[in-house]
Amino acid sequence: MMLAPLYTADEMRAAEQGHDVDAMMERAGRAVADAVLRRYPEARRVAAVCGKGANGGDGRIALRVLAETGRETSEELDGADVVVDALFGTGFHGAPRDDAVRQIDRINAADAAIVAVDLPSGVDASTGEVAGAVVDADLTVTMHGPKVGLAVAPGRFHAGEVEIADIGLEPAETEHRLVTKEILRLVPRKGAQDSKYTAGAVLVVGGSPGTTGAVCLAAEAAFRADAGYVAVATPAASLPVVETRLLEAVKAPLERVDELAQRASALAIGPGLGRGEEERALVRRLLAELDLPAVVDADALFELEPGAWPGPRVLTPHAGELGRLLGEESEWVDAHRLEAVRRATEKYNCIVLLKGADTLVAAPGEGVLVSAAGTPALATAGTGDVLTGVVAAFLAKGMDARLAAAAAAFAHGRASQLAPHQVGLVASDVITALPQALS
Repeated sequence: MMLAPLYTADEMRAAEQGHDVDAMMERAGRAVADAVLRRYPEARRVAAVCGKGANGGDGRIALRVLAETGRETSEELDGADVVVDALFGTGFHGAPRDDAVRQIDRINAADAAIVAVDLPSGVDASTGEVAGAVVDADLTVTMHGPKVGLAVAPGRFHAGEVEIADIGLEPAETEHRLVTKEILRLVPRKGAQDSKYTAGAVLVVGGSPGTTGAVCLAAEAAFRADAGYVAVATPAASLPVVETRLLEAVKAPLERVDELAQRASALAIGPGLGRGEEERALVRRLLAELDLPAVVDADALFELEPGAWPGPRVLTPHAGELGRLLGEESEWVDAHRLEAVRRATEKYNCIVLLKGADTLVAAPGEGVLVSAAGTPALATAGTGDVLTGVVAAFLAKGMDARLAAAAAAFAHGRASQLAPHQVGLVASDVITALPQALS
């Protein structure tokens, strides 16, 4: 499955319609108990904090099943080896009330492993937003399928490991989807009939003095993402450095950018470009005049205004850049990632890829695609430039812009997993691992 379901609260309610509630709760409770027994076989005392709804019912059933195995069970937390969080379920949204806050604080303060039922209490299942106190789970046993709030930050950071439990429901279509490795099958491979140009020709524009590394990383990543031809347009003062660093790419001063664009099938603009008026004018002109698909990153996002662009555009901001585009603080973006990426898509009428541990890809009129393939090691300078090069390569190969962005995000994350080391990883390590990630 190329894109797996991610359920909102409403979609889960629809999936449950017509099914026996008691039977579903029995399966759910048993699944939680089984997970506790399997993950924490040495645990002798298990406690649960149970709410009034179905989630609380799941927790009480889990306690009953665990008691049948000889475990000591209780709804008192003192001395527990494992605490089951069954306070809130998928219907929760907003901030917990004071009494619930106290319960959440008790759960987090317990000297015990925490297993959440369906999702950690305090996380909005439909958005991943956290408006107040929230449980920090070690394991979340979620019913039927993953929820949006378990895949999208900040909710994902409170879920711990996620385990999916079958409660007897049929798979359903969902608005938002999780990107799987199968998406890489969509990336065109070079055929016997291809030339270097038909295999994907990328033009990278950027690299002002002092930031030449950015344009070099993007160009090298485009090659390692299987582009056949890469050209770099860079300020004349940067050419000696770029000439030394890049072997395979064609290099030319910015004045020749239109000439280079004639051979290209995709544009990457922004890595190390600079934010002066001349650079911003160049971005506006190229995006307005070139019908090539383009990935717009880094400096090219600075003060970017929407336009009637003639070709597909993929914006790839991090939270700070997206905040500036929306007139919001980066902290607001981090707290409302799903809303933020959808607002940007509506404003710019193009594909927006919001970088992060949960990379979000949004397109006008479409659900959001979530790629969670990366590792914390990607939090290092230059990895965003690598992603730009991969997106550009996939666009140059003729992929649909939304799927190209999602596939690039997954390939980028997968390469970080395959890199030879996680501690001390640098952007070049991700580039080196890209062919393996794509193979």
